[in-house]
Amino acid sequence: MRINCLVILGFSLFAGSAYAQSKTLAATIDVYVFPNNGQPTEQQSKDEGECYNWAVTNTGADPFALQQQAAAAQQQTQQQVQQAQGATQGAGAKGAVAGAAAGGLIGAIADEDKSEAAAAGAVVGAVAARRRAKAGSQQAAAAAQQSGAATQQATAEQIGNFKKAFSVCLESKKYMVKF
Repeated sequence: MRINCLVILGFSLFAGSAYAQSKTLAATIDVYVFPNNGQPTEQQSKDEGECYNWAVTNTGADPFALQQQAAAAQQQTQQQVQQAQGATQGAGAKGAVAGAAAGGLIGAIADEDKSEAAAAGAVVGAVAARRRAKAGSQQAAAAAQQSGAATQQATAEQIGNFKKAFSVCLESKKYMVKF
């Protein structure tokens, strides 16, 4: 028996009828399934659903929930990086105030012009405070990015384990599976 297949813009047509106008469950998680024994579309959908539930039960991972968690974690990482970068705002002014006070005190002790000493102290204090704040901001941003990357990697491993279990189940039902 020969089956005529025509693929047009992502839609498969078999012998003139629409075969798959929407993605199968497997395709939505980037798993490709082919029925080795010519199982009909309805049977394949049923088998995919059963294998999906079996894989969730046996791995403890639901790829759709994991994808949502990964998106939320990525958004949280971006917010943490932005907060870390914004932490430097105002550091120069705070450092200038502290530097001016220290400069004025040193000027008074050294019996020099207090205003000149305070101005010099303000400059030194502002520069030092900005440097410390920038270094702290960079460290916090790097830590947030590392944490986010670790979360993404753990999620990818869980999804990979799910796909293995899903595939094993489908293969036992006589499907060819690739991911």
